Amino acid sequence: MKEFIRYEMMVHVPLCSHKDPKNILIISDTSTKFEDEIQKHTGMEFDAVTCSLDALSKLDDAKYDVVISEIDLDALVTSQINRVLKEDGLIASGVTSLDNVAEAKKSINTLGQYTKIVMPFHIGGDKLALLASKEYHPTADLILQRSDMLDGLEYYNCDVHIGAFAMGNYIRKEYLGVIKN
Repeated sequence: MKEFIRYEMMVHVPLCSHKDPKNILIISDTSTKFEDEIQKHTGMEFDAVTCSLDALSKLDDAKYDVVISEIDLDALVTSQINRVLKEDGLIASGVTSLDNVAEAKKSINTLGQYTKIVMPFHIGGDKLALLASKEYHPTADLILQRSDMLDGLEYYNCDVHIGAFAMGNYIRKEYLGVIKN
């Protein structure tokens, strides 16, 4: 898999779903490539913290429009993210697979405690992420002009954005009532 696909999808899917993202939090041990993708948008600021509950708990009362996370979202981590997420915020979180049904359902349910929408999306190869949103639907609220006016992208565009949320019937059946869309 081309590694740039993952970074483009993890950044541009939430940033092109939110009406007016200004403040982005990156939770990663390697945030540079996420930062490079965010800089393709104008007027956005970002903070980066290491992948740890301790780092999250030390965040002050800053509020973020979008959180991009590479940390496992257990109940404690998710509550800390929710604490700094704005009322219309989105979370993009990496998930390795929906094949481990119990673990995936646990992550989806945990995110669903704080958000209206939780949907898996493809981030390249067989990798998936979860997009959780308090307000915006990632396909219905896609900002087409923003998604197609970005320069320097190798993979992401508005068609890929919509297609990333397509899941096979076996996934739809297995996760019926769990995925919130």
